[in-house]
Amino acid sequence: MTRLSRGRQSWWVLAAGTLAVFGALGLARFGYSVVLPAMQGGLSLDNTRAGMLATVNLAGYLVLAALGGALAAHFGPRIVVVSGLTVAGAGMLLTGTADSFLPAAAWRCLTGIGSGAANIAVMGMWATWFSSRRRGLASGVAVTGSSLGLIFAGPLAPRIIASYGAEGWRICWYLFGGTTLLIGAVAWLVIRNRPRDPAVDLSSPYAGDSRPGSRPAPLAWGRVYRSAPVWHLGLVYVANGFSYIIYMTFFVKHLVTTGGYTRGAAGGLFMTMGWVSLLCGVLWGHVSDRIGRRATLVIVFLIHTVAFALFALWPQPAGFTLSAVLFGLTAWSIPAIMAATCGDVLGSRLAPAALGFVTLFFGVGQALAPGIAGAIADAAGSFAPAFLLAAGVALAGALGAAFLHPAAVTEQAGE
Repeated sequence: MTRLSRGRQSWWVLAAGTLAVFGALGLARFGYSVVLPAMQGGLSLDNTRAGMLATVNLAGYLVLAALGGALAAHFGPRIVVVSGLTVAGAGMLLTGTADSFLPAAAWRCLTGIGSGAANIAVMGMWATWFSSRRRGLASGVAVTGSSLGLIFAGPLAPRIIASYGAEGWRICWYLFGGTTLLIGAVAWLVIRNRPRDPAVDLSSPYAGDSRPGSRPAPLAWGRVYRSAPVWHLGLVYVANGFSYIIYMTFFVKHLVTTGGYTRGAAGGLFMTMGWVSLLCGVLWGHVSDRIGRRATLVIVFLIHTVAFALFALWPQPAGFTLSAVLFGLTAWSIPAIMAATCGDVLGSRLAPAALGFVTLFFGVGQALAPGIAGAIADAAGSFAPAFLLAAGVALAGALGAAFLHPAAVTEQAGE
């Protein structure tokens, strides 16, 4: 890669990072929502086991959440992003070969491990590549990769399943996995660890230092784990992970079983939600740059509360559509705001480690929720109580965000 100005290079890296999020989350995680009804039938899974497949995927994500951020801070994000995408792509390919619950669980867990490494490393890069005034905007652009996953998988997966019948869900995973491996190759070619990364040692996290042969001071890891604002952010992030993953995991399933939607129609609404969410990260990241992270988090959590409650309480096309639009308007905004906030609190070099640490909390919420929601649905004969649980937890997140210390979410530190 030829040397570019920092401004141009940063936007190329942002584009590659957005594609990485598309593979690591848009396909590896949210693709499961569209494939789930056919996969559940093909493997003879009840709702509890279907939820457990999502849980083990998110448990794998959790394992690499903190570790991936620390690895990115130590070795540089490039190698971690590429390695994570490679593992996630391989996990999706293997998921397509599963013939029962246990191998499916193993491969979904492997996919989650790769997703966690890639996504955390990507989202931690923006504190290095962008100033604090554009950090929320950059994070918001990157999370649109998840929207691209909904737009891509929403209409495509039902068509593949209709064309290939019982094997259709397997073809979907092969396509998702192959696409993610290709994105990994693009990431290797485009992503650099720091601005003006010299070509002589592209894997070094110190390659962007302006003084030849110099190395930055050792990272003060203790600042991450001793920071009260970081712990508070993590606890708020639990609510986001727990609530939104219930909604996303069982979105299509609820439309088919309760709403009377065909798989194609449910996939169409899933795609619509993706289109609506396409600029949500950019919008709310920019809003958080202007009015502050705390106020923005409270607003977004309240919108999530309404969206999840509507999905449970208004089981008609109008209610489902309004819920999807409301969620789409805010869908990926909280991860974008969290990524920007970590840079604000601890500075650019510790931002990946801080993001990884708070994502541990997010991952705990994600890992617990699908299995609980699936069991509730089996017991109640409906997903409505599970979506109401998601709404209540999102409301708790709004309350927790309201008590974030202002200095912790507005001041840049450590750069």
